[in-house]
Formats: sequence, C-alpha cells, structure tokens
Amino acid sequence: MTNILVVEDDTFISGMLCELLAQSGYTPIAAFSGTEALLRLLQGGFSLMILDLMLPGKTGEEVLQEVRAASDIPIIVLTAMADKDTTVKLLRLGADDYLVKPFDNDELLARIDVQLRKAALVAAAGSGGTAMLQFKDITLDPDGYDAQISGTKLGLSKREFEILRLMMSHPNKVFSKNNLYESIWGDEFMGDDNIINVHISKLRAKLGALGPGIEYIKTVWGIGFKMGE
Repeated sequence: MTNILVVEDDTFISGMLCELLAQSGYTPIAAFSGTEALLRLLQGGFSLMILDLMLPGKTGEEVLQEVRAASDIPIIVLTAMADKDTTVKLLRLGADDYLVKPFDNDELLARIDVQLRKAALVAAAGSGGTAMLQFKDITLDPDGYDAQISGTKLGLSKREFEILRLMMSHPNKVFSKNNLYESIWGDEFMGDDNIINVHISKLRAKLGALGPGIEYIKTVWGIGFKMGE
C-alpha cells in the first residue's frame, strides 16, 4: 500500500483529502499539526507528504525544513499564496511541488502520481535498475521496455506501455482520464477523453488476446480505470 501523510489542521479539508486519496487507492494518514506530522514521519512507512502551510505550533515552513534535512520524501505543499516570492521560497526550502488553494482534485492526484514516479525512478537508480512489475500473469520490464503475458510479448505502443506501467505501479489506485492524460502525455487535460478511451481499448484488446477471459483493466464507472481485481 502507498501511505500518504496529510498534514492539514482544518478537519473538513483533511477529511476531504483523505477521502479523495482513499478512493484513489492510497492509504491516507492524517496529522493536524506540525509536531504531530514530525512524530508520524518518525514511525516511517510514508511514500509522500501533503503539507499545508498554516499549521498550529510548528509552521508548515518549519516542518518542511526539518523533514527535508532528514528525509527525501516527496512533499507537495498546499498554500493560499500564489505570488512568485512565496513559491520560490517553498521550492528552495525543499518542496517538490505546490498547489494553490482552492485546487482541482484531479490536478492534485496527477501531481501525486508524478512525484511518486520520480521517487520510484530515483530509488531504482540507486539500486542499479528499475524493479520488474508483476500483475497476475503480466510481467513488465521498465528498463527493457518489454511487457509479456506468460512469456509472450504484448507488442505495445509507447503510450500503451506507459499507461500499463503507471497502472501496474499502483494496482489499487483508480486513475481518472485526467490522471492518465496529464501523467502520460505531460499536458493539461482539456476534457476530450476519446484519446484515453482509444488507448485503453487497444491495450485491453492486446491483453485480452493473450489472456482471454481475464479482466486486467477494470472500469470504475464515473471515476476511471484500475487494474482488475
């Protein structure tokens, strides 16, 4: 499971964030002050932190500095200030990304995806290679750009491969079309979901040809797609 620490003192916003993350396949853990956040991090096991700046006790900036001095965990800061000086300061203090309140939920999820993928690549580079991914009888080799089902190559296009790699990296997460487009195409999603539907359809067809009767990609109606149960 991917544990995400949500540091937000507003109980309503914290609850909303935790519900959003849980629906997307993550395991959110809430902290309501800077001190509690630091104590939670000492317990370990977190893949990313979402950090509000306006906190009781230790401020978000203080938490950011202390965490960054001891850890390379990805940190996405939530701020009400959009001026250039503030954002530059946050990045220099060690924030990996930031969002200005009020923010779009899909944009937050896309930015979380980006930071988790970056962290996975850094970890893989440090261990000498990218870990193989396995789901049911699919084996995906990120380094060799190869995907197989029971030893038979799938023959995926670049976009199909990247979609499958992203989804296999987080098999419990539900990806919206917005998530997929911004993560794979690296551009803002403008609401035209046809390109996503076409790629998912082709990917399903190739998976189904080698694994008939097996649901590899599941549609979560009204939300998006995830790896099948």
